[in-house]
Amino acid sequence: MGLLDSVSDLLKQYTSTGSQNSADAANHFDQVSQAASPGMIAEGLSAVFRSNQTPAFGSLVSNLFSQSNGEQKAGLLNELLSSVNPGMLAQLAGGSALAGLLKGAGTQVTSDQAQSVSPEMVQQLAAHAEKNDPSVVDKASAFFAQHPTLIRTLGGAALSIALAKVAERQKAA
Repeated sequence: MGLLDSVSDLLKQYTSTGSQNSADAANHFDQVSQAASPGMIAEGLSAVFRSNQTPAFGSLVSNLFSQSNGEQKAGLLNELLSSVNPGMLAQLAGGSALAGLLKGAGTQVTSDQAQSVSPEMVQQLAAHAEKNDPSVVDKASAFFAQHPTLIRTLGGAALSIALAKVAERQKAA
């Protein structure tokens, strides 16, 4: 019996229509994130980012960014920046500051540089990146799947969506 099998009963409640309990979702997510592969967690998070039951991608990513440490912030910024044309940064309010970071950092933003970027700038950058390259949602999901404690900060409703996606994938497997 695999680890994911040990949480299969828990996941069943997320496959039933309307039976998700967002109050317990954080605890359930902790259990599932220990048993499921990062790929499964990333799929669940992608579902959250694309759901019309949650705030927009940029807003969610901004929230996660504000909860991140410097290394996580830098990793996220580098993911987002890889999905936009550096010349397009000038179109964003404060984008010239991001472009300046890239010039100073070469091609990668460092954790120290990332600390100077505001969550509002990340929200704009994420929204712009999503329009420019929709696969950035999957890239950000894969990035955050490596940091499940951050995902918990999205709240019970979002975690319920993620768990439902993991349950759907497990059921199909």
